[in-house]
Amino acid sequence: MTATVTPGRTDRADSGEMLGKGDARRRLPRIPDRTRRGGLPYLLLLPAVVLELLIHLIPMVIGIVMSFRRLTQFYIRNWGEAPWTALDNYKVAVDFDAPIGQALLHSFFVTCLFTVLTVGLCWLFGVSAAIMMQDSFRGRGFLRAVFLTPYALPVYAAVITWAFMFQRDNGLINHVLHDQLGLTDQPSFWLIGDNSFIALVVVAVWKSWPFAFLIVMAGLQNIPRELYEAASIDGAGVWQQIRKITLPSLRPVNQVLVLVLFLWTFNDFNTPYVLFGRAAPEAADLISIHIYQSSFVTWNFGSGSAMSVLLLLFLLVVTAVYLLLTTRGRRGADA
Repeated sequence: MTATVTPGRTDRADSGEMLGKGDARRRLPRIPDRTRRGGLPYLLLLPAVVLELLIHLIPMVIGIVMSFRRLTQFYIRNWGEAPWTALDNYKVAVDFDAPIGQALLHSFFVTCLFTVLTVGLCWLFGVSAAIMMQDSFRGRGFLRAVFLTPYALPVYAAVITWAFMFQRDNGLINHVLHDQLGLTDQPSFWLIGDNSFIALVVVAVWKSWPFAFLIVMAGLQNIPRELYEAASIDGAGVWQQIRKITLPSLRPVNQVLVLVLFLWTFNDFNTPYVLFGRAAPEAADLISIHIYQSSFVTWNFGSGSAMSVLLLLFLLVVTAVYLLLTTRGRRGADA
């Protein structure tokens, strides 16, 4: 038997299904285009916000809570049972008449000197190299790649290489300075004693100055070449062009660059840890290594957390003052 299909019924069924779908579509709430466009940026930022909470903000809050407890190795299993000490950890850290406070103050001054030298030299080398790389010449691309090599290398591999170079008996530094050039009476100790601070600054500058070079080189691309041509026609020399055109035009870039270099250098932990190990020499006892020793060597996590919070407050104050001064200076220059 052959089934017969009535055309009228089929058309009515299809039209009924289409009407049903149309009614369902009309019943669904329609999201306005403005809301859809406004919510898309927040949706795209959501993964970064979640990672920021998990990696930075939540551990920071936990560290602040730990700074108010006497958290030692006896309470590692359940640090919530550590006694509440209120501000005792902070009082011990800022008691500069006691050994702990004196050691922290010494580490703070060493870190300040290290930061000033490193940031200043990185900025000087970066600006100088970027200005020299502006004009086209044969081999410019190769030199740019060579200058950026320290920034591209992994930190641990680069610092370990420098640690071998600073060895007293078989290191490259003493081989060149003592054996070949004869500048020293005997091979120097670079990783212990007072020379350790010089070694630390050299490695930090070598590692960080390509970042300044990269940022300044990008900032120079926004300076119109017509300004230099007009200044050259008016008789301005190279140094006058740098002082009157280049540096004023780079002021916004330099303001951000100096702040970023300051924060990175003041918090630098990888360089001294890989170069000297867990116990840095007194001359190179940066505050990051000092806090690490207070927390993970002496197992006094409460005291180490208090020092970390003090460091955070110091960096926040310095950053706020710096931004306030630079913003006022920019407004005054624009006026």
